[in-house]
Amino acid sequence: MLRLAAELTVAGAVLPSAVLLSVVLLSGAPALADDVRGGQRPVIDTLELREAWRSTRGAGVTVAVLDSGVDPRHRDLAGSVTVGRDFTRGANPAGVPPRRLHGTYMASLIAGHGHGPRGRFGVIGVAPEAEVLSVRVILEDEEPGFREFNSAARFENVVARGIRYAVDRGAHVINMSISKELATKEERAAVRYAISKGVVLVAAAGNEGALKTDGAAGFAPYSYPAAFPGVVSVGAIDRRLRRATFSNWNSSVLVAAPGVDIMGAGPGDAYWVGQGTSQATALVSGVAALIKAKYPAMSPPLVVQALTASATDRPPGGYDTGTGFGVVNAARALAEARRLARHTETATGGQAQDPAAPVGAGFRGPITVVTRDRTAVTVYATVAAAAATGALAALASMFALVRRVRRAQSQQDA
Repeated sequence: MLRLAAELTVAGAVLPSAVLLSVVLLSGAPALADDVRGGQRPVIDTLELREAWRSTRGAGVTVAVLDSGVDPRHRDLAGSVTVGRDFTRGANPAGVPPRRLHGTYMASLIAGHGHGPRGRFGVIGVAPEAEVLSVRVILEDEEPGFREFNSAARFENVVARGIRYAVDRGAHVINMSISKELATKEERAAVRYAISKGVVLVAAAGNEGALKTDGAAGFAPYSYPAAFPGVVSVGAIDRRLRRATFSNWNSSVLVAAPGVDIMGAGPGDAYWVGQGTSQATALVSGVAALIKAKYPAMSPPLVVQALTASATDRPPGGYDTGTGFGVVNAARALAEARRLARHTETATGGQAQDPAAPVGAGFRGPITVVTRDRTAVTVYATVAAAAATGALAALASMFALVRRVRRAQSQQDA
């Protein structure tokens, strides 16, 4: 079963979900929108976004949000969202519109640009100048087609299809704030395809952290697509920068990001606050977008290295299953990416190696291909074979002579 990493509480009503999450609906009023930016301050400070934005704000990068859909008309996202394919079509009864709550929330954390004078109000995302490609691959738990979606075989590989769709439409980063218990070969192949095209994939580690598979020595369940090799699996931390109690802890976790009391946008110019590895994942996708904006040719493995090598609040020993290599830091990740980029570019200038010149004292100039005369090759091969035969004969004669000498010495000694 595909799951959204959120349970939403709206105006006192609890919406069913697989994960315990408290979310409060704020108003779309400008005064409260101003409060939203203030509520984002802990995240902005933890990720050092102000410092990162001096270098880039994500322009030129497209982040595909594989989720429940994104509201393109929200004032904090307007003009930045392209609505892509809906792979859940047919699950809901005809005429039922998608709610797009979770997807809008995630998109705002990645690429929200705020609104009002100089965008000072509302949600500011990690990469506020990035573009969002909305790809619907899951339903909100309360949508009428939810049960059909999670039981019908035709929807089994919507994530795999969504990944390929996003890659083929130019996504640089794919955010997947979703999880499922079982993997498919189609999903694994889609992940491999995306990475081969230079796309960075980021996914939620899951919110079953209170569960263990093997008693006190166990670990939380693995979630997919986060647990696939090559995917950045993200755990959540609380305000004290410790693993949030709900966040899955296992060896798939690569990095962590804030995931408690996270402000975000909802459909219809609403605002929300909630918790989950979904939110942490969106924040890390935003940092990956900043890296790709600054260094477009950087490969997914190097982007991952920049994220992990620059992480702060590293656990003892450098890694643990709760927060991975530590807490993602946008400013430091960009600095690390800059260092890595220096080693992936071709040197130029007076000190650079001339590609036309030999390395060391080798032959100068291009390599030439010689066409061989078959008759000459046969003759040379025959000569070589004869020479080899003669050499072997001479060697045999030498060994025979040595044996005779040793035999004669032995007879004399006797």
